[in-house]
Amino acid sequence: MNIFRREGIRPVTIEGDAFHKYDRAAMKEELARRKAAGNETFSHFSYDANELEELEKVFRTYGETGRGRTRHYVHDDEEAERWGSPPGTFTEWEEFEEGSDVLFYEGLNGAVVNDTVNIAALADLKVGVVPVINLEWIQKIHRDKAARGYTTEAVTDTILRRMQAYVHCICPQFTETDINFQRVPVVDTSNPFIARWIPTPDESLVVIRFKNPRGIDFPYLVSMILGSWMSRANSIVIPGNKQDLAMQLIFTPMIKRLVSEFKRA
Repeated sequence: MNIFRREGIRPVTIEGDAFHKYDRAAMKEELARRKAAGNETFSHFSYDANELEELEKVFRTYGETGRGRTRHYVHDDEEAERWGSPPGTFTEWEEFEEGSDVLFYEGLNGAVVNDTVNIAALADLKVGVVPVINLEWIQKIHRDKAARGYTTEAVTDTILRRMQAYVHCICPQFTETDINFQRVPVVDTSNPFIARWIPTPDESLVVIRFKNPRGIDFPYLVSMILGSWMSRANSIVIPGNKQDLAMQLIFTPMIKRLVSEFKRA
């Protein structure tokens, strides 16, 4: 978002949560129904827990007309006050404001390709940001215990329930992305279920992988990001606390080019 503000680009932003199929109460009921039917793996990661066709429609419509619609999922009391809807519910669908330059989607399903939809084909720039799996679990355990009052055992059950959809619905999307940022701790995370702290950026490295490295000025990036190096012909490794800088160096020219092409079209 700093890039948009600095370059005078007007984005319209949509959140992945807005395209969940069920609100909090309905999801609880659906989980119970599926469990009673013997399905122990249904979760928000599952394709059929999300409005993927609606998301694909928004991507396509925006690309063709600059229009579209979205809504908000209300997570807590603070957001409830902001959006005027109770926690755990959706706001009403609203049309995008006119005059935007780019559609910015942040969520779990921006590069889905399955038998029903091909969202990846409609995005001009697909970026994956993901920690290694043990770090992801540590983050979830600490977040759910602190923010939701869950026990470690309850969070572990959620992780196990989500695993099938994570493998089959989430992981394949990182094959479709143009650039991936993967955070790798350099401290021991071998047992994420007993970790007392979340590794900090200073205790991490970030691997940046380019699907197509043609045109990427790796010598420039290595010279600008202190402590970075190339690990493969299409990958650069940077200190964890340099991720924001790396994103700005990499994405600023890409986004400016996309917006320029959009305005000329």
